[in-house]
Amino acid sequence: MVRLKLRLPLWTMVAPVLAWLLFAGAGFASGTIYSILLAAGLIGSVLAAVHHAEVIAHRVGEPYGALVLAVAVTSIEVALIISLMLTPGHETATLARDTVFAAEMIIITGIVGGCLLLGGIKFKEQTFGLDGVSAALTVLTAISVLALILPNYTSSIPGPFYNHQQLAFVAVVCLILYGTFLLIQTIRHRSYFLQTDEETTKDAHAAPPDGLTTSLSIVFLLISLVAVVVLAEFLAPGIEAGVDKMGAPKSLVGIIIAMVVLLPEGLSALNASNQNQLQSSLNLALGSALASIGLTIPTVAFVALYKGIPLTLGIDTKSTVLFLLSLFIILLSLRTGRTTILQGVVLLIIFAVYIFTTIVP
Repeated sequence: MVRLKLRLPLWTMVAPVLAWLLFAGAGFASGTIYSILLAAGLIGSVLAAVHHAEVIAHRVGEPYGALVLAVAVTSIEVALIISLMLTPGHETATLARDTVFAAEMIIITGIVGGCLLLGGIKFKEQTFGLDGVSAALTVLTAISVLALILPNYTSSIPGPFYNHQQLAFVAVVCLILYGTFLLIQTIRHRSYFLQTDEETTKDAHAAPPDGLTTSLSIVFLLISLVAVVVLAEFLAPGIEAGVDKMGAPKSLVGIIIAMVVLLPEGLSALNASNQNQLQSSLNLALGSALASIGLTIPTVAFVALYKGIPLTLGIDTKSTVLFLLSLFIILLSLRTGRTTILQGVVLLIIFAVYIFTTIVP
């Protein structure tokens, strides 16, 4: 008997398959216990996706590894939002805005803050390349303001909306900005996004996985991520009912969906920081934030224009203040190329304020 020597733990292949089997059985079983099993299947798929993404990232190298996971997770986010938008009975006008805004806040305060705190606790001080992070934050700030803040101040139609011409124009602008960033990240200035110091773990210098292992990881990454989509969508009504029962605002649903979708990248970024690879952590986090807003907003905009679905993009005054504060703090925190626990604590405090003021507005 020939035994294939694959560097893939068995659970990373079993977990997403079990998640699909649980989803298939949802038509024959229901109740709280089965919902818990579905949620466990979702978490298992997320963890499997993280592992397979790291295998692929190790094979293709930075910054392509971070890009693969960012685009894959964003594709899930887009598919989930559009499927909910096209489902009758859902409040769709603000769904994309709430989910994208939640993703941005979770990433730039929660995930980045967690990475800086974890790295600071373990290594006291971590370093990264300023050029790549500066490029990412420049594009992120521009797209964020154009997509989520400027709609509040246009006058063609009342309210936090773009008219059809404005929406189409901003969608194209977001794609141009994100496309230019990808050109810089992967071709013209790829060196800006590579870890420059030698202080990394042995795992970072391990031999890359072989072709068969990588191919299997690609397949199971897709299986895992799609399982996350369908299970999150299936559990969404229960989430909405729970939010209503709590008496919390509808925007909390967007936060929960964004947290579920961002789990693979968040865990991968934290793991990289724990291995003293802060550059990889920031590539994952900021790349995810850029993909989330730079791809989701244009796609949702074009779907809304084609289907004639109303689309609210502008965030309210409280959210605008928190968002601008978050962008300002992360720009200050990452301005020197060196970080300690201080920057992580400040960002996480802002994240806690965001969650608290969402539940208790």
